[in-house]
Amino acid sequence: MNTRSSDRGASSARGPAGVVVIELSAAIVTVTDESPKILLVRPPDMAPRAGLPYGPFDPTGHRTLEEGLRTWVQEQTDLHLGYVEQLYTFGDRFRDPQERAGGPRPVSVGYLALVRQTALKDAGESSWGDWYRYFPWEDWRDGAPTIIDSLIAPRMAKWTDDAKTKPDRNRRRERVNLAFAFAGGSWDNERVLDRYELLYEAGLVFEATLDARLEVASDLTSVHGHTGAALTKDHRRILATAMGRLRAKIKYRPVIFELMAPTFTLFQLQRAVEALSGGRLHKQNFRRLVAHEGLVEPTGHISSQTGGRPAELFRFRREVVHERPAPGLRVPVKVSKRTG
Repeated sequence: MNTRSSDRGASSARGPAGVVVIELSAAIVTVTDESPKILLVRPPDMAPRAGLPYGPFDPTGHRTLEEGLRTWVQEQTDLHLGYVEQLYTFGDRFRDPQERAGGPRPVSVGYLALVRQTALKDAGESSWGDWYRYFPWEDWRDGAPTIIDSLIAPRMAKWTDDAKTKPDRNRRRERVNLAFAFAGGSWDNERVLDRYELLYEAGLVFEATLDARLEVASDLTSVHGHTGAALTKDHRRILATAMGRLRAKIKYRPVIFELMAPTFTLFQLQRAVEALSGGRLHKQNFRRLVAHEGLVEPTGHISSQTGGRPAELFRFRREVVHERPAPGLRVPVKVSKRTG
């Protein structure tokens, strides 16, 4: 890592308490082998947990926030980002160990970026990781995740019952039922952040132990090993925001093609959408929608690398973005009903 990147931790720790520094964080997403992956970095100042690529905004050296983000990502990973959009600004107190030690308070501007997987600059400090490792309850492609009924449902029921007043219990119950589709509700795959925040408030994820406002029962430390791997600072919250945004956006914008090879089969396209959405799609409905929306066009070539019968190759038809305001893949994701 070059000098500027390796000085990141020191530069953000020099300010006195009460000073705010702006950080730029990127949830960089790709899809490979039917697996949605995010780019993680682990420079020495981030030990022991990995995190998203990030760095401080330099008001004299960066013309815009996005320019600063692209600079940090390129320096840390050698990636030149294409599609980028701003997500949200995150500024909860004491999310950073340096702030808890008396350093400045970081306010992080989070971004979502989409790339096709490529080799990384330094495999020792950066790597691709499956995003379901951090959110195991979000992957419904093989049915309802067992963690929901075995761990989340009973623990969230206890957290609801532990509320001090009846109105608080009712509010908690309503939020939990809506987010996790309890009490006969329907699973909404876009509510990734809502579910993470509830688990955080209930003390069921590791990051909650770092929040001085929360009282995390000692018996929950064994739970943290089952509720997804932790990331540094509040990077898992940023990633949850990115997941929900991308799951929503592929329904009304052709952003999925930012992740596809220049040519692809319809089966590969379907599997990529399923990987990001966390559920299965009806094959014929999916193909009818793709054809109806005019999102792709045949290349006139056949792929024999599918592992089965040869399949026709397609490419994204870029003219579609000028033909209608919201071209996307509004195919309902199928999720299995919970057993509990």
